[in-house]
Amino acid sequence: MTTTRSTDQAGGSVAARTGMLIPPVDVIEDANGITLLADMPGVSKDKLDLRLETNSLTINGAVSLDVPEGMESRYAEVKHQQYQRTFALSKELDGEQASAELAHGVLKIRIPKTAHAQPRRVQIKVA
Repeated sequence: MTTTRSTDQAGGSVAARTGMLIPPVDVIEDANGITLLADMPGVSKDKLDLRLETNSLTINGAVSLDVPEGMESRYAEVKHQQYQRTFALSKELDGEQASAELAHGVLKIRIPKTAHAQPRRVQIKVA
């Protein structure tokens, strides 16, 4: 699996130029598949969109910054309110069996390997 991130001629991230936040993601692989843990604070389930295509996974999420009624924001350190990240996926992964859950600002995506790519035990016969 590889992460795709475009850069412009000056070396700057396209995501930075377009006003997107790039969420930090941990990728953990085991014998049965991969698990991605993406930090996306401020994103609710209804503002989250996952696109799993043949060889890619795209994560999109909008940050909900609630300002109490009667107040107005004078200063904000969060300038961009949209997360986006795309990953190229191995053909060994079974996107049909993928699952995702969002808890406490962390998005957990599990993508198992296809049956033919998973390790298997070989039975030994005694002659």
